[in-house]
Amino acid sequence: MFRTLRRALCVAAALLLPLAGTQSSAHADVDAQAGAGYWHTSGRQILDAAGQPVRIAGVNWFGFETDIHVVHGLWARDYKSMIDQMKSLGYNTIRMPYSDDILKPGTMPGSINYDGKNTDLRGLTSLQVLDRIVAYAGQAGLKIVLDRHRPDAAGQSALWYTASVPESTWIANLKSLAARYKGNSTVIGIDLHNEPRDPACWGCGDTARDWRLAAQRAGNAVLSVNPELLIMVEGVQSYNGANGWWGGNLMGVAQHPVQLDVPNRLVYSAHDYATSVAQQPWFSDPSFPANMPEVWDRYWGYIFKQNIAPVWLGEFGTTLQSSVDQKWLSALVTYLRSTSAYGADSFHWTFWSWNPNSGDTGGILKDDWQTVDTVKDGYLAAVKAPGFAGGGSGPGPGGPGEPGGGTAACSAAYSVSSDWGGGFNAEVKVTNTGGVPLKSWTVSWAWTGSQKVTSMWNASHTQSGATVTAVNATHNGSVPTGGSTSFGLGGTPGGGAVPSVRCTAM
Repeated sequence: MFRTLRRALCVAAALLLPLAGTQSSAHADVDAQAGAGYWHTSGRQILDAAGQPVRIAGVNWFGFETDIHVVHGLWARDYKSMIDQMKSLGYNTIRMPYSDDILKPGTMPGSINYDGKNTDLRGLTSLQVLDRIVAYAGQAGLKIVLDRHRPDAAGQSALWYTASVPESTWIANLKSLAARYKGNSTVIGIDLHNEPRDPACWGCGDTARDWRLAAQRAGNAVLSVNPELLIMVEGVQSYNGANGWWGGNLMGVAQHPVQLDVPNRLVYSAHDYATSVAQQPWFSDPSFPANMPEVWDRYWGYIFKQNIAPVWLGEFGTTLQSSVDQKWLSALVTYLRSTSAYGADSFHWTFWSWNPNSGDTGGILKDDWQTVDTVKDGYLAAVKAPGFAGGGSGPGPGGPGEPGGGTAACSAAYSVSSDWGGGFNAEVKVTNTGGVPLKSWTVSWAWTGSQKVTSMWNASHTQSGATVTAVNATHNGSVPTGGSTSFGLGGTPGGGAVPSVRCTAM
């Protein structure tokens, strides 16, 4: 993408053919327990180890690529509470940008608050902190895609190599990460290089500039170490005179597809942004926003629509300040295909960004690193997808609470995800234990102490004295029989006992 407006901190025409054999059965909802094991591709879909279709629906959490060599926000929050909040909001995947600097021996993270939070990260190197984040994400049921965002913390690079970080180092470090997480299916894939741009080309045959050939070399090197990983390959900026976002132009795939030694591992990735990042000619088209689906089809959507491979929109975002940007995001979410209508037969995505400190997009979180931008998050509700089974998760379909003969019923489980004395974060999991789908639900409890809710996500609430009543949000009130959803909250002070909760189904 064009980074002319992004702060240095996060500098960070094909004929469309119908998919043969597509039937309505392909539009089934994503199974809430899908996602086990490593993933592979089949046509335009991504499947888990059991062959169930899955949808990447997540956020970018940046920082490992910057000069503090760790995800941002740990000066304000515990990393576990951050991951818990992502999960409770309905995100199932984290795209984790990094630079090659974190693979240098002894690289240490900065700007981490260890005072009552992140205490288990004290003294760890950046890579060891990444290990802890991967471990906790997996326990929570989230997946991670590692994103080689920069060759070093100084900034992004147009090509996949620089004078100080040659191609040999890039490939060696990719292989090192593939080996480090081999056998850990929380890490489902690696995005080989972020936003190749001019002079990078696609299919030109010049080994010093041809990103498609470089992606093949690097992808095959990764697969030689761990053949189970997904290989995410972004586009370039320009192809045959058509100029687009950095990394967002995949027009060359039609004539020059990436060819990997291991089949069913390739995912193409595009980036797309709004006017808060930069102007593009399609924003001033008189037909905007009706012209946008054709633009997306031309640059990257045709790959999905022609069943060539899965397409993952690895970055997209906006401050939502202008009406143009609001219309753009609404049109894009529609284009990505709603989970309720299409299930996992959809485009994959990770929103930029979780962080509030992205200068030209902002984030899902506001500047306090706690409060959710509910307007921005709300735009994404239709394309969110269920999370995956993780360590320590509660009962799923077929577990305790068998269907109850056509009666609406639910149960709720309250757990504290982090507590630093002055405050705490908690998650409440709501499970449909009845015999019919839930239309809505209410959860209530009474604290034994002086606790107060300071924020809540994925539900709305009222508090009267010690009694709290939480009501589902618009996007998670419907819960299938045996299924579950969750919401999260922040409160103060910490140190309180876990309350007994009551769930009422409607």
